[in-house]
Amino acid sequence: MLSQADSQERRVSIPNIITLARILLVPIIVWAIASGQMEIAFGLFVVAGVSDAVDGFLAKRFNMSSELGALLDPLADKALLVSIYVALGIWGAFPRWLVILVVSRDIMIVGAVIVSWLFGKPIPMKPLMVSKLNTVAQVGLAALVLAALGFGFRPTPYETILMGCVTVLTLLSVAFYLVEWVRHMSTIEPSAGAK
Repeated sequence: MLSQADSQERRVSIPNIITLARILLVPIIVWAIASGQMEIAFGLFVVAGVSDAVDGFLAKRFNMSSELGALLDPLADKALLVSIYVALGIWGAFPRWLVILVVSRDIMIVGAVIVSWLFGKPIPMKPLMVSKLNTVAQVGLAALVLAALGFGFRPTPYETILMGCVTVLTLLSVAFYLVEWVRHMSTIEPSAGAK
């Protein structure tokens, strides 16, 4: 018979299982794009988006939030978006500069987090509003392009508008995160041997 702690652990893991399933969808979506199966890629992208909403709902509504989930959820989102942007960039659906911008932003943020950990001053993982808007714009652009490629319609002018939004919001989020990181790291006390 399960104890209350075991039952709680089982309930807490449900959103994490959904998030892990979303991560496992990433290589399948990339394969679909690389194979030119854009309808499948679009369908799986929609499934991934729905699963993101479901695990978030379960975590909040039924008090199933966990530290693992707080780390896994943004990791799954980033793995999905970065992989799709790189795959669509290789396919030729996105300009290379946009792919480089999106990927570089995430590399810089991850690098900043690692550096803060190495200095024993881990930075709190709280997404900024501009970052949330950026994610929405990135998801919208990826979904539009995948749908256009899969179902054969022209996405203009919406593609251009969303591309502009992604560009501006990505640059803004980098700037805001950089300011927050510098402010956070400036509170580190210099060591006794430092000059």
